[in-house]
Amino acid sequence: MKADIHPEYSETTIKCACGNVLEASSTKSDIRVEICSKCHPFFTGKQKLVDTAGRIERFRKKYEKFQKK
Repeated sequence: MKADIHPEYSETTIKCACGNVLEASSTKSDIRVEICSKCHPFFTGKQKLVDTAGRIERFRKKYEKFQKK
């Protein structure tokens, strides 16, 4: 391997919006995520609506002319 071309690899924390904190190794210092394995519907078995930045409203606005027919 070539010397001095690889980024620094260190311990970091991954914080989820649900409050779960994971310890891992990464090239980034602090990582924030919206969904993790503790709150994702696939892993929990529960249906959960996740609306990031108004996706549902944008979809409805885009296709509202088809709903009026």
